[in-house]
Amino acid sequence: MRMSREHEEPLDGDEHWTAEMTEEALAHPVEWGLRAERLPHIWCPGCGIGTSLACFVEALKEAKIDLNRLSVVSGIGCTGRVAGYVSCDSFHTTHGRAIPFAAGLHLGNPELNVVVFSGDGDIVAIGGNHLIHAARRNLDLTVLCVNNFTYGMTGGQGGPTTQEGARTATTPYGAVEYAFNLPLLTAAAGATYVARWTVLDLGRLRRSIVEALEHKGFAFVEIVSPCPVYYGRRNRLGEAVDELRYYKENTVVHNFAPLEECELALGGRIVVGKFVQRERPTFLDLVREKIYPKAQQAAVPH
Repeated sequence: MRMSREHEEPLDGDEHWTAEMTEEALAHPVEWGLRAERLPHIWCPGCGIGTSLACFVEALKEAKIDLNRLSVVSGIGCTGRVAGYVSCDSFHTTHGRAIPFAAGLHLGNPELNVVVFSGDGDIVAIGGNHLIHAARRNLDLTVLCVNNFTYGMTGGQGGPTTQEGARTATTPYGAVEYAFNLPLLTAAAGATYVARWTVLDLGRLRRSIVEALEHKGFAFVEIVSPCPVYYGRRNRLGEAVDELRYYKENTVVHNFAPLEECELALGGRIVVGKFVQRERPTFLDLVREKIYPKAQQAAVPH
């Protein structure tokens, strides 16, 4: 059953941050997992990446993640700068290589909580092959993808999530290519936790990230965010507050929705929710179960 955002409460807890939580975050940024000496950040006014990062560090606190056992990996692009603001071991990798770098960290030290925090241009374009195979293998990673439908840092070019008809630096007459439906793509590839929220859904996004952090297996959370400077201006979407108002008026919460219905069309509705949550052995589980015993047996002198 589809329910409106006013009536469906998909996860337990308060919907938004309380005033006390916001005040504590501003007063104690280091305790919340941020490098205070790097602030203020470089993102444009109205960009949703800062909001996404705030939800992430609050989720770290809620999930009681030990920052000494946390690694955050990002790639190239606006969202890739997140790695420089988190107070943990973090890695700003080459374009499209955040996920394989994170996979190496996880397999080399399975005790780490490894998070990939990057953008649609990095993870889904040049990094798309790594995305689908990490999902197929069910690597125990948390992947947060801020989707603003464009390559923001390099001039606002079109990418694999650019909506049909949208104007960008490389599609001045409107995009004609089919855009990826990220929940459908990752679920079809094998991800065992898949969700999507907008940067307006502060409480739901925070709690979903907590679930993703606690999930054993490949967890993917898409975060729909404005890029008012490039995508918004070129497509006459107004200022960032206008895009947030659009989110409020056009977002539909539909948990476990048919993923074919979750496409994001320019000017269309935004279906958000938790779409997939299932259990399946992780890649490391299978290696330990099926490979280790054979390797140990082969190592015994005959």
